[in-house]
Amino acid sequence: MTSVSSVSQPEVPKKNLAARLIGVIFSPGQTFRTVVAHPTWIGAMLAVTLVVAAGNFALLSTEVGQQALLDQQIRSMESWGMTVTAEQQAAMEHRLPMSRYITFVTILVISPIVTFIVAGLLFAVFNAGLGGDASFKQVLAVVTHGGAVSIVAALFTLPLNYARESMSGATNLGVFVPFLEEGSLPARFLGMIDLLLVWSVIVLAIGLAVLYKRRTGPVALSLLGAYAGIAAVIAGVMRAFAGSH
Repeated sequence: MTSVSSVSQPEVPKKNLAARLIGVIFSPGQTFRTVVAHPTWIGAMLAVTLVVAAGNFALLSTEVGQQALLDQQIRSMESWGMTVTAEQQAAMEHRLPMSRYITFVTILVISPIVTFIVAGLLFAVFNAGLGGDASFKQVLAVVTHGGAVSIVAALFTLPLNYARESMSGATNLGVFVPFLEEGSLPARFLGMIDLLLVWSVIVLAIGLAVLYKRRTGPVALSLLGAYAGIAAVIAGVMRAFAGSH
């Protein structure tokens, strides 16, 4: 691939945080040109992290949310081949009132760490591996603004989970194939392919394509392929681990 410069373009007008986050949803290409030219990232990271954390806190402050979390935890343990005893379930129920605080703090801590890791990996791949010359700050700005999709996802899925009284994914491909045997490899794999996450990956690909001046299609296919590969590995490990119990 031909490497190109991603030097900031001062002629691109600067937008405020709200305009950038909304623009990522409705006009990502144009918005990412602004983000690349003016690579600020702290505001976007704080906005995404706080909205997602606050949304989960609100859901887990309800009895419906707490019961849904308990059901999800039990199903998750069973999917790995574990048997949940009555004592274990009682202990989990005892911790439910604290789950909102634990989840809130966990999101506040883990979300920025994951963001930096993803930005670092992409910076290494595109700069060191493919000869790009973007700054880490630009890559980080693209990744953090791509998180605008997470805000939309939270505003959509959290009320839906409350209405469904379930924390299980309502937007993964597994819901379209209920005829597959539960716990089978195909069912586990499709259950990990979330349509909102696919959207997030595509938006990120658009941002990277703008930053490195590449075609969006190949970048998106590469990222989606990596996502599918990771999902396949995890599904395989879960299936093997469950089968050994």
